[in-house]
Amino acid sequence: MTKNLKNPHKSDALQEHTPTNALTDPDATLQNIRAHFDELLQAPAFEEQEDENTGLLIVKSANSWLELAASQPKPEMLFDEFWFEGELCILFADTNLGKSILAVQIGNSISKGEAVRGFRLDAQKQMVLYFDFELSAKQFQNRYSVDFQNPYRFDENFKRVELNPDAVIPDKQTFEEFLSNALEKSLIETGAKVLIIDNLTYLKTETEKAVNAMPVMKHLKALKSKFSLSLLALAHTPKRDLSKPISQNDLQGSKALMSFTDSSFAIGESQRDKGIRYLKQIKVRQSEFMYDTDNVAVCQIAKADNFLQFELTGFGYEKEHLREVSVKEKDERTSEIILLRKQGFTNLQIAIKYGLSESGVRRIIKKQGD
Repeated sequence: MTKNLKNPHKSDALQEHTPTNALTDPDATLQNIRAHFDELLQAPAFEEQEDENTGLLIVKSANSWLELAASQPKPEMLFDEFWFEGELCILFADTNLGKSILAVQIGNSISKGEAVRGFRLDAQKQMVLYFDFELSAKQFQNRYSVDFQNPYRFDENFKRVELNPDAVIPDKQTFEEFLSNALEKSLIETGAKVLIIDNLTYLKTETEKAVNAMPVMKHLKALKSKFSLSLLALAHTPKRDLSKPISQNDLQGSKALMSFTDSSFAIGESQRDKGIRYLKQIKVRQSEFMYDTDNVAVCQIAKADNFLQFELTGFGYEKEHLREVSVKEKDERTSEIILLRKQGFTNLQIAIKYGLSESGVRRIIKKQGD
């Protein structure tokens, strides 16, 4: 190819489109330049590529995220509005209020593809792994039989898992690491997508402290993402004031645990009747609050033949099931609120401590000032 001596920077592409006689013919040169630019204008437009990092962060346009989400199945209800597919959910309550009873009932429902009476189930029948770190096999039998006879017939999809007392922890592994590896192995071997853990204490013995709770929740969240799980974990509440509505502050290690969850609900005990329980949503992401303080699901625990279960009896206000506060207790609380305010605590901090609204605390302080 003849080198362009007048313009050594002329592009190779332009030279390729310039015949030899065009070098001496200005009109021919101009025509070829125009033809070349017309060709460039007709070329496909440049499309910006997504800067999708394979490291810690994944960057996509908002539209790309919506397209990706549209290709994924819609999360179905596993237990009404309380727990959806793909969620890491925490069920918490005080001891002896029936967390395990309800959890087994939910797992049984999913494994059979049959809704708990009074609640909705949209998801298909599927395998459930129930890690039972609370009951022995004999205690479990007692709950799901009639005087240890005539046992309830669970679906084969319901797999109960308990600790092997003869297992030897490998050298250089903690119990938590050994348990975590065993849990992951069970998921791989069974292919289960629904996991219920009863309860969080066995994954880490001190989940009430944020520093200890965070690694547990990070691990569960990683498992959820890795295996596309729907995960329900049971947890305890520390001793709480039964005159106050249940809130996320009643969960042990509440801030660290709750920040990692997709949803959460709690079991409360009615102070009007000790045999009555109520279910209340604490955190939701998939939908709006359905079972909040103004519409708790009221239940009783009963044994229908050979199956211990929660039975829905109706709906009501949470305040109907809270302990009434005496005049003396109210006066003591008011004095404590005034003292905390003088010590520099904010109205919000005081409100959280006493289960009140910030405006409620403000009114108490203003009334005392007047």
